Amino acid sequence: MKLQDSVIAITGGGQGLGRAMAEYLAAKGAKLALIDLMPEKLEEAAAACKQAGGDARAYVCNVAKEEDVEKTFAAIVADFGQLNGLVNNAGILRDGLMVKSKDGEITGRMELAQWQAVIDVNLTGVFLCGREAATQMIRNGDQGAIINIASISRAGNMGQSNYSAAKAGVSALVPVWAKELARYGIRCAGIAPGFIETEMTASMKPEALEKMTAGIPLKRMGKPQEIAHAAAFIFENDYLSGRMIEVDGALRI
Repeated sequence: MKLQDSVIAITGGGQGLGRAMAEYLAAKGAKLALIDLMPEKLEEAAAACKQAGGDARAYVCNVAKEEDVEKTFAAIVADFGQLNGLVNNAGILRDGLMVKSKDGEITGRMELAQWQAVIDVNLTGVFLCGREAATQMIRNGDQGAIINIASISRAGNMGQSNYSAAKAGVSALVPVWAKELARYGIRCAGIAPGFIETEMTASMKPEALEKMTAGIPLKRMGKPQEIAHAAAFIFENDYLSGRMIEVDGALRI
């Protein structure tokens, strides 16, 4: 698919990887529908996309709420007249060990609220947005692609029962949707990033960053633009569907 004048929705588009992907796609002439919970961040991201060369509009939406998602995607098609793609990027972290003990005594456990919050946003939110994007695209006769942003944690990462389970689920949806939606001219693929330079990693202690980087075969963290490049590749390659692309510097082989 040609990115020029294509309409692409990005959840979590106000900051981090979402904004990086939005700006990269805008520079290729795409029109962006940016979805997030923070109005100020959204407006900044929309302005950056316009400066990069594409059009962009902001939509405040809680991806974990069905009614919000339905209204948002209906508004996107009403505003732009079409929808050609979605990047399911929105996600949160609530890390912690499932059970923690010291000297035989239980000192902590992952609370159900920690589990449910991550599942609601990172998995249910992906389902709701994917379903609604596909609904609007099919109704409108728009072809294109849905990209699910997972993580190498989908293989299981200590201290992330909730996040790992959600990202494994997100990855599993890729071949399911690819098979179900192919008849409508809609592809689905996914990206599993490794350690990427974001606001979160920038706040880490230098020694922790050094230790993290030492374990990466390429000896550096990835850049947001490298994830954005992978997203653009998926959109532009009309025969790529049903697959996950791991962009992790060979960390997980």
